[in-house]
Amino acid sequence: MPCTIAKTTRRPWKTDPFASIAARILGSSYDLSVVLIGDKRARALNITHRGKCSPANVLTFPLTARKGEVFLNLARIMREAHRFGLSPAGHAQFLLIHACLHLKGRTHGSTMEKAEDYYVRKFDIR
Repeated sequence: MPCTIAKTTRRPWKTDPFASIAARILGSSYDLSVVLIGDKRARALNITHRGKCSPANVLTFPLTARKGEVFLNLARIMREAHRFGLSPAGHAQFLLIHACLHLKGRTHGSTMEKAEDYYVRKFDIR
């Protein structure tokens, strides 16, 4: 299966759009694991892999050219969604788009922002 979802929190979360978002951006043969986590695990991963002591909202790990992992911090997504004018589900979908673009080799900047805007419109993210 190209996109697998693992949930490590008790918070209910709709993940239906994740597979279609990942397949559209990464291709159907890309093997993506999406892990839904909370602040504690996000902070630990961020310390270990980025040397930052705050809980990240999303962490992206390319494993090979055709395989990667994305960790979405649901607690932080819930707290910050309103700042971006999105529902929590929409913010999670936006962050998945952001992560998938990183897995494709994109870096922060105007080109990435244009791609994010394109996919937000394409998937009607709110």
